Amino acid sequence: MKNSYIGIAFFLIVMLPSLFAQKNVSLTSPDGRLTFSFKLDNISPSYKVTFKKQTLIKDSPLSLDFENGKFGEDLKMNKPMFRTGDETYELIVGKTKTIHSHYKEVLIPLEEKNAPNRKINLVVRAFNDGIAFRYEFPKQSNWDSYVMYDEKTTFNLAEDPKALTLFLPSYTSSHEGLYTHLDYNDIEENRLMDMPIMLEYPDNIFMAITEAAIVNYAGMYLVKEDGMFVGKLSPLPGQDKIKVKVNLPHHTPWRVMSISDRVGALIESNILTNLNEPCKIEDTSWIKPGKTTFTWWNGNVVPDTTFLPGNNFETNKYYIDFAARNGLDYHSVYGYAEQSWYVDDGYDFSTPGPNADVTKTIKPIDMKKICDYAGSKGINIHVWVNWKPLYAKLDAAFRQFNEWGVKGMMVDFMDRDDQEMIRIQEEILATAAKYKLFIQFHGSSKPSGLHRTYPNEFTREGTLNYEVYKWDTIINADHDISMPFTRLLAGATDYHLGGFRAVPKAKFKIQYTNPLVTSTRCHMLAMYVVLESYLGMICDTPPSYEGQPGFDFLRKLPTVWDETKVPDAKVNEYVTIARRNNTDWYIGSLNNSKARTLTITLDFLGEGDFTAEIYTDAEDVSINPNHLKKQIKQVKKGDTIELPLASDGGAVIHIYP
Repeated sequence: MKNSYIGIAFFLIVMLPSLFAQKNVSLTSPDGRLTFSFKLDNISPSYKVTFKKQTLIKDSPLSLDFENGKFGEDLKMNKPMFRTGDETYELIVGKTKTIHSHYKEVLIPLEEKNAPNRKINLVVRAFNDGIAFRYEFPKQSNWDSYVMYDEKTTFNLAEDPKALTLFLPSYTSSHEGLYTHLDYNDIEENRLMDMPIMLEYPDNIFMAITEAAIVNYAGMYLVKEDGMFVGKLSPLPGQDKIKVKVNLPHHTPWRVMSISDRVGALIESNILTNLNEPCKIEDTSWIKPGKTTFTWWNGNVVPDTTFLPGNNFETNKYYIDFAARNGLDYHSVYGYAEQSWYVDDGYDFSTPGPNADVTKTIKPIDMKKICDYAGSKGINIHVWVNWKPLYAKLDAAFRQFNEWGVKGMMVDFMDRDDQEMIRIQEEILATAAKYKLFIQFHGSSKPSGLHRTYPNEFTREGTLNYEVYKWDTIINADHDISMPFTRLLAGATDYHLGGFRAVPKAKFKIQYTNPLVTSTRCHMLAMYVVLESYLGMICDTPPSYEGQPGFDFLRKLPTVWDETKVPDAKVNEYVTIARRNNTDWYIGSLNNSKARTLTITLDFLGEGDFTAEIYTDAEDVSINPNHLKKQIKQVKKGDTIELPLASDGGAVIHIYP
């Protein structure tokens, strides 16, 4: 009898590992520092994430609520499939040109034990700089479409990290607001938060949560419920229950956790483009990022002239000539005052009338004449449009723009990221590519790495930016410094840069024409390097730039990069970013409202001797924030440069062989 018990015990010991192998799955990053652990029990699937053996996300339940019932209970797991991914690709527009994507992947097939026996795969990828997962809905005989009420993806954070987050009033917004820096435990429950959100754990560990490859799906937000973050999808218009409606096969966007023990690595990361599809545009030779005027910001100002300023050829010629003199690439035609350049019987720019028609210009505008003149000067034209009248006749509008010679457009006032609007955005990009047009989304949600698939997307707004200087006092350097650690992690950020009329905060006043700014000239220059954007705006008036200190730096500055490094950064305080274009490096150090001195080590340079043009805040910037100092010195790999950063200040460096 005793021997029988021993035999049974031995049998159980041998069998237990195989029994539990189908309940638990683990995936580790190629460098072994990140681990995603999946567990299936009788309640629901869950996961956790560790970095260097420290738990960042503890057991977090996963479930999906559909019209025909919840998926997440009474499941079985079929055999997981592991593979390794290794890919090298190039970006047409981006912060890095050539990218090596290396990851480990597991596909975890989940199936309901009872009818309707739906099958959903959880696909997980582990990179050295983050973890991503998504739900895949394979084609199956007993399930051909779904209506989703909620995707209950949770992030059950361990410990009490410091959070940098943007609270939003609702799902329909332009995603413009001030960021809040607070402890995770102090975040109120049921408050809607935008992504990316930055989390700073003890022992200098950082995690940002966002999403990649948002295609034919709703944008996701976070809400704290029962002590953990829960994903919330933007509902389809006119109701609040249905979030997604699709036919199978289908998959969700990737839920992304960028993780490192160096916050700069999150800024350097290309994990979002790694998770997007390859370029869908066959001929990309026409895609030319660059710098542009944006006359709306300065109030369409022209100096004393012999012509009438307004929606006419002469006003646009004035700015085209400025762009040509200074090596800019584009001039934007927006409108004048509150009148757009196209026929519109609406109240203002944001509210198009019933007869708005983007294929017809108002009488004073001859778009072909403007484009022809700009072309003779080596300048390209792009235009502003409200998305509603544009989408009403999308193909016809783009055909007309192409015939005029327009090269791209700002598509504005979208203010949604429900599934319908996400589809519209992709349709706009695909149709624009057909007519060789670039797109700049405004009044829009965050990007998700889609510029790999559609490199004609140059930039997006989706943030409280310098347009607000025209009507409010809430923009300042402390807001600017939140950008690299939040919104910038999602991709290109259109920030309406170029205000060259800075004043001390005590002297700031709101003015819609010739708006003022409150940070130093060097802070403004640094923003161009720190904030990724493939359409760099030069928003101010020609007299504000020509002959002014620092404009020489902007004239030379590229907008796409071969390589990006972050030598030094501290969340919500300062950041230094170095970006390489060919053999030249451009460095921007951005500061908040506390003065400090940073030491930059040039260990990212190649071999040989280099010249560094260094722009720093002048000693009197508290009185005249437009003043700066420029010095030139010889440097080599490993040298250090001290950068004194004023309150609300910054510094830039141009290094070349």
